[in-house]
Amino acid sequence: MDIKLKTEELRYIALFEQITNAKVIDCVIDDETVIFVVENGEMGLAIGKGGININRVKKALDMPVEVIEYSENAEEFIKKSFYPVHIKKIKISDDKNKKIAFIDVAAENKGLAIGKNGKRIKKAIKLAQRHCSIDTIIIN
Repeated sequence: MDIKLKTEELRYIALFEQITNAKVIDCVIDDETVIFVVENGEMGLAIGKGGININRVKKALDMPVEVIEYSENAEEFIKKSFYPVHIKKIKISDDKNKKIAFIDVAAENKGLAIGKNGKRIKKAIKLAQRHCSIDTIIIN
């Protein structure tokens, strides 16, 4: 995983870690939202009791903030990136030098999995590309 961070993202990581004491692996600025990927087991620290830490970060950045807990297991990480959507099953396949994750969700959750204007699926694809070397995600 070779992630390049811009100066702005590095500043956001420093601020996030200072406020929450949670270790950040990655930061993505996406559609006016800042997405932090924290180390496995650090989600409680990141959120804080009653959401105090995450609310301090949101206030300091004056932007919406999302936190995703990292997992070395690609399927688990993808599931976490779709939260709160319930994922039934994930199958990752190599197809003509492309790694594709096929995700099964209940029919009533497809819209939620895609998100408004495709925001949730785009976020999940971007994170899967950066952390799992997966080229795309297809929702079944």
